Amino acid sequence: MEKQASSIGLPLVKMYVSEGSNTEYEKNMEEVLLKFKSEGVTEVIFGDIFLEDLREYRENNLRKVGLNAIFPLWKENTTDLINEFFRSGFKTITCCVNDAFLGEEHVGVEIDPDFIKNLTSDVDPCGENGEYHTFCYEGPVFKEEIRFKTGEKVYRPLEIKTTDIVLEIKTRGFWFCDLLPL
Repeated sequence: MEKQASSIGLPLVKMYVSEGSNTEYEKNMEEVLLKFKSEGVTEVIFGDIFLEDLREYRENNLRKVGLNAIFPLWKENTTDLINEFFRSGFKTITCCVNDAFLGEEHVGVEIDPDFIKNLTSDVDPCGENGEYHTFCYEGPVFKEEIRFKTGEKVYRPLEIKTTDIVLEIKTRGFWFCDLLPL
């Protein structure tokens, strides 16, 4: 993130959580947002495309501090979006994949037209349902390419921390790939 922000020319503000609870996250995020609001920020932009519950969550949290949410990609066709991403010259690599959709062989690989073409029909081209997460390292907004190498691949099982309801969850865990700066 630091190298991305530097290459794009944007300031980077980090927020930390230690407990990992939603309560802690929301409290810390509120503090950060209120600081930005005091500096004149009135809107926050999100790249969400079609997850209604996530949009509602973001809007509700921003409303608590008097900020507005903007969703410029909302309801756009994800095949069109990923193709525009490629045409614009961006490059990205998977750094996390959900094992319900993709395997170890899909983590730490560049997303290109062949990657998208070979996805099964239950995988969104932009990974919008959490099928995969990426690290963008090159594109027209970068002053220079972010140089890195792939490191260890690690599998982490999903920990379900509830006993009061029965959930049908296809995801058993996630594959992660270390991306090491050069």
